[in-house]
Amino acid sequence: MSVDGTAVEAAGFHTVLVAGGDALPRKQVSAGLVAAAEHLARNTQRMSSICTGAFVLAAAGLLEGRRATTHWKHTQELALRHPTTHVEPDAIFISDGHIHTSAGVTAGIDLALALIEDDHGPDLARAVARSLVVYMQRSGGQSQFSAPLQGDPPKSSPLRPVLDAVQADPAAEHSVPALARNANLSVRHLTRLFREELQTTPSKYVELVRFDTAKALLDAGYSVTEAAERSGFGNSEALRRTFIARIGVPPSKYHSFFGRRRKTAESHRTPWPNLRECRPSRRGLSQPRRTVWKVGTFPCPSI
Repeated sequence: MSVDGTAVEAAGFHTVLVAGGDALPRKQVSAGLVAAAEHLARNTQRMSSICTGAFVLAAAGLLEGRRATTHWKHTQELALRHPTTHVEPDAIFISDGHIHTSAGVTAGIDLALALIEDDHGPDLARAVARSLVVYMQRSGGQSQFSAPLQGDPPKSSPLRPVLDAVQADPAAEHSVPALARNANLSVRHLTRLFREELQTTPSKYVELVRFDTAKALLDAGYSVTEAAERSGFGNSEALRRTFIARIGVPPSKYHSFFGRRRKTAESHRTPWPNLRECRPSRRGLSQPRRTVWKVGTFPCPSI
């Protein structure tokens, strides 16, 4: 990509988009990038970032006291570096005054459509969305794309056997009294450890494990009913309530987005019960392997 000039030479832009990069969450933003962002912010009506470009805006002080987001993998790092920024991990994009931030790379499309709608109205934004073959506003937040269960306590924690038991069999009985009994702890002590080490409660942790298990089952192609039963929710309605509360979309819609077709024994059965499979002998190894189906008891043809 050719560059026509430096950021310092730029002036009078209506909208500035700061792109992200893999290095931004791993190291401090360079002084040059910070200076460029500060200059551009003073000379534009609207400052925006895509993905980890939010780290540049934050380093330049543009997100101080504001709501912001970035890619779900790096929201925690952004919050740690800039504690005065209100980082929202689940947002696809956030507009706070004239500052706009978006999640992953494709979330930049969602942000761009929102900016087009602000400037030119919904009709043009809808036409652009149709041209790009994308939703004008997608359902749910970026939690539906994130990886499960990050940040377990250290292996020496008394919680370790409790967590291992829940993750090994999410569908088992995991009431708070049962967890405390299996860990040889009082309910009060168990609850305190969960709050201190995981910043949650035992029941919420069990729900999270079951939720992540259900997501994985839906990803693998299981139906909503199967995912609910195997993950420990018991029924599809309980699973639906949890999905909507956590990621803003029902499991059926999540399944249609991310579920891959699962190969079952049924899909490998023959179309009719009296069909039998004829495979070629491998006398001529150079011949391509083919499968021929014959009805009834007729002998297989030579292949």
